[in-house]
Amino acid sequence: MSQESSMIVHQATLEQLEEIAPLFDAYRIFYGQPSDLEGARQFLFNRFEHQQSVIFIAIEQASGKAIGFTQLYPVFSSISMRRAWILNDLYVLEQERGRGAAKLLLEQAKRHGQLTGAKGIELSTAPDNLIAQALYEKNGYERDETFLHYFLTL
Repeated sequence: MSQESSMIVHQATLEQLEEIAPLFDAYRIFYGQPSDLEGARQFLFNRFEHQQSVIFIAIEQASGKAIGFTQLYPVFSSISMRRAWILNDLYVLEQERGRGAAKLLLEQAKRHGQLTGAKGIELSTAPDNLIAQALYEKNGYERDETFLHYFLTL
């Protein structure tokens, strides 16, 4: 049995909040934020409660342990008049990396985009996160060389 086949990925529900919150907290810590498990729990609760995102969770089948997640936010393209998704978060526990969970999460995100008739999936990553860039490119994502992206901090 391959390592990937020892995992399942499915859309998370509010009932899995307690499994996802520590992963989300670890994700934020990875990006230099202080741990805030209660804040993570409340943030995710609000996303579920208001149906503002779609979260997929990777589960190790043997243990039933949540080992990774990805979170998608909907956006819309005025030009194409279609939905698109922002893959905002992708995280796999450090000790579980290299087993294919991130690939499975990306595949599930792609399926979700296809099922919802989306134009595509957008993501961004840190310029120095070369491992993530290689993973995304290996899974069909292309670096945007056409548009410059800007951000206004409020």
